[in-house]
Amino acid sequence: MARRSVDRPDTVDLIIEQWRRERPDVDVSGLAVFGRLHRGFLRYHALIDEVFDRYGLNMAAFDVLTALRRSGPPYRKTAGELAAISLLSTGGITLRLDRLEKAGLVVRERDPDDRRVVHARLTDEGLAVIDRAVADHFANERRMLAGLSETEQRQLARLLSRLERSLEVAELGDTSDTAPGRAAE
Repeated sequence: MARRSVDRPDTVDLIIEQWRRERPDVDVSGLAVFGRLHRGFLRYHALIDEVFDRYGLNMAAFDVLTALRRSGPPYRKTAGELAAISLLSTGGITLRLDRLEKAGLVVRERDPDDRRVVHARLTDEGLAVIDRAVADHFANERRMLAGLSETEQRQLARLLSRLERSLEVAELGDTSDTAPGRAAE
């Protein structure tokens, strides 16, 4: 695939120009950010799925397995604990654990002190799979960021963090120009 010069207009630039021509009364400036985020996410997703497919995983399974791996030995958590440190709800965790258990990557164990509590634990196979997948995943992410300097990566990470906070404010319904984190221009 040919690389596009950063000086040439991209698809989002063309879409914005079309909207400005057809509806100059509508402010479409947000598309410059969100259109690129969306297009970037689709590409990112396709590239990470290539790695996950090699291990028979998807993003949700990877999320659960990495949450268990990050917890350290004995690599076990309850569904509620996993939901608190992952990108899934408790219901999503339960569904994912069912599939991971069938694949032999996790086992469920009742707590010996409180039989109502069930822990999910990585099996030896699960630990081996996630350790290999994590190494490949993070190498893949580094490859995807190779077009940005370390300084640009830090700047982008900082800006994306601010964007997430801005989205949280928007979720709360605050549409004023004095929302937290808004710099005077």
